Amino acid sequence: METKIITIRENHIDGSRLQEAGDIIRRGGLVAFPTETVYGLGADALNREAACKIYEAKGRPSDNPLIIHICRWEDIYSVVSQVPQEAEKIARAFWPGPLTMILPKSQQVPYETTGGLETVAIRMPSHQIAAKLIDLAGGYIAAPSANTSGKPSPTLAKHVITDMRGRIDMIIDGGDVGIGLESTIIDLTVTPPQILRPGYVTRDMLERVLGTMIMDGAVTADNMEETPKAPGMKYRHYAPRGEITIVRGKPEKVVAYINREAARESHKGEKVGIISTAEDLKLYRADSVKNIGSREAEADIARHLYRILREFDDEEVTKIYSEAFEDAGLGQAIMNRLLKAAGHRIVQL
Repeated sequence: METKIITIRENHIDGSRLQEAGDIIRRGGLVAFPTETVYGLGADALNREAACKIYEAKGRPSDNPLIIHICRWEDIYSVVSQVPQEAEKIARAFWPGPLTMILPKSQQVPYETTGGLETVAIRMPSHQIAAKLIDLAGGYIAAPSANTSGKPSPTLAKHVITDMRGRIDMIIDGGDVGIGLESTIIDLTVTPPQILRPGYVTRDMLERVLGTMIMDGAVTADNMEETPKAPGMKYRHYAPRGEITIVRGKPEKVVAYINREAARESHKGEKVGIISTAEDLKLYRADSVKNIGSREAEADIARHLYRILREFDDEEVTKIYSEAFEDAGLGQAIMNRLLKAAGHRIVQL
């Protein structure tokens, strides 16, 4: 398959070129497009054959649910059988934006989109290219991240091109994304509501709107047994080719341990990469030391994580060591992605 690549910027949207992308989705094709979180791989959410094409292109297990993206609140009533008051509160506070709600699906949504579940994941992105494309495509785009299943999610079009060229109909190059981590996912079919995947919208932010909620055990545990209720819960995700080890402890002990292990692995012939915060960058010695950002700026760390993991792949790094991050606020989302990428390989000092 020949993949067409077009460039559109959010501050200057070319309607005719975006219409072409919308027409591809209406015909059952696949288009990768930017959102404020990561690049998505879009298909008609109400077309079971199109949903199956997403799984095929990504090499994604078919029981891993897809998220339906909408661009108008009222469209939720076509794909959800019951819209609770909590959903309306969440939408008023965080939509459009990086938050996904799990709700009971309507009969209009095929099981191919929901991974066989009776629930459906819904999001309204704030990125203007995404919103316009959803409208032009008919209002309902199923879109997981536009990467080969298991690899780091794409935050630049070149990442999508690496993974998806020749597999999909079109890639929209919209530049760098803003957030760099997938949306927060909250399950509103249970009481109290449950966070299935942490993200930019934090637990504290959600509790200020809805009150007490709980965190699914799979957020911090290596839970590979149950049928996933939302994307990113069951299977190894976000992983580069190199083996990642996360190291947690007092900063001076972390630096000493990582440098010692890096030297040992390098002596064995491994190519070693280190993910460091700006504060510790000059203390490390390895083949490739990456500055993920300051601990005082978690948003920068989140935005840089997947890019760094992909750079290690480009550099053929085989062993990766990373500092750990806080387990609160946005740091929880960062650690969730790192733990998944590392297969929950973590050293506590």
